[in-house]
Amino acid sequence: MSVAAVAADRSVCAPLPVLGRDVRVPLVTGGEVDYAALDYAASAPALQRVWDDVAAYAPYYGSVHRGAGYLSQLSTDLFENSRRTIADFLGCRADDQVVFTRSTTDSLNLLAAALPQDTRVFVFETEHHASLLPWEQRADVDVTYLDAPRTPQQAVDTLEKALAEREPYGPALVCVTGASNVTGELWPVRELAAAAHAHGARIVLDAAQLVPHHPVDLAELDADWVAFSGHKLYAPFGAGVLAGRADWLQAAAPYLAGGGASRKVTRRVSGDGAGGVDVEWHTTAARHEAGSPNVIGAYAIASACRALTEAGFPELIAREQELIDRVTAGLAEVPEVQVLSLFGADAARVGVLSFVVEGWNSSHFAAALSAEYGIGVRDGLFCAHPLVRTLLGSEPQDPGECGAPEAAPGERSLNAIRVSFGVGTPDEHVERFLRAVKELVTDGARWNYHTEDGRCVPARSAG
Repeated sequence: MSVAAVAADRSVCAPLPVLGRDVRVPLVTGGEVDYAALDYAASAPALQRVWDDVAAYAPYYGSVHRGAGYLSQLSTDLFENSRRTIADFLGCRADDQVVFTRSTTDSLNLLAAALPQDTRVFVFETEHHASLLPWEQRADVDVTYLDAPRTPQQAVDTLEKALAEREPYGPALVCVTGASNVTGELWPVRELAAAAHAHGARIVLDAAQLVPHHPVDLAELDADWVAFSGHKLYAPFGAGVLAGRADWLQAAAPYLAGGGASRKVTRRVSGDGAGGVDVEWHTTAARHEAGSPNVIGAYAIASACRALTEAGFPELIAREQELIDRVTAGLAEVPEVQVLSLFGADAARVGVLSFVVEGWNSSHFAAALSAEYGIGVRDGLFCAHPLVRTLLGSEPQDPGECGAPEAAPGERSLNAIRVSFGVGTPDEHVERFLRAVKELVTDGARWNYHTEDGRCVPARSAG
């Protein structure tokens, strides 16, 4: 189905119901408006379907595994069925494991802890901090940071060159994002996976920004692992996922030591009364899931997977592309706005765009969108400091007071503004955002703002 056909058939491509769609927020200029949540890249609102499923299960909540009671057995079945649902959603192979974590960050730290000794890790400087920082926590792991590529092919070429030069030839891991949390641009995951495997390396995909927008199939992409967070996938109940190959995970010490991860524990006593314990750890996903599992979080992710699959990714993608086209076209009409990009204006992307406005402090601009238009966006460096500074050509420094221009005309900006959207975004939110950008650039803010606790906030009065 074409984008035009989907746009014409609102019964197919209408936004999916999400919580918060009817929330009213006050404006500093008076009155109230429906809140326009355009910060999906940070945390997406819960799908109504997910909330309903969680609410229906909540009275039956019970302890997971080994409980003899009916609610415990029901909750155990629900927990393990959720694992299978997510495995199907991700196209996991028969011997892959799905490990429940707290978030993408937690998932990648778990994998970092499970790396074999002396692993070489290759990571682009363009990564989110969740996939940029965990590797150096291991003193016995060598990390190679790759420069930001300017085309998808350059990304593949850069990786191939770095892998070919590695010495000694031992275990290696490539970490790459599926879609940038700054620019929304799609990365050539399949090609990068092929390059990694051709040089004897493995690859982990940070799919935090990809999985809410596009299907992710581990087998099709030939990726070794994938990591993502429920709160990006319309299931903000404190759970995340690391899915993929089991061997390194089974060989590693448990991520956390405790109940659930251990299969058998026996007391060891020496002749003088001293001693310790001997532990036999699980080799299943439970090995890295010590403690009481977040059953509701796991079930919420599984519910979101079912909801997106049933809604149909082709239709959801087509509608999102329509919104992307409208946002990029609308921002292009404002000469003072510069949209940030690694791969160029025509690069494929998800519903995430970052930009700067000439003569505006980004924090000031974002605060005015919120206070005067009821629009929630994000400003700053988006936990991807090296990437944003590369895109802006700036160095770390104090951005100064929010009411002052961040950069004079012709000077470089210090941080950026990010707008992001997804399956629950109505057309009106995008239209209001574009109108607000044009009015703020043309007419300026209608209110005074100042810095308070490091954030730009409206002053108590307009004058």
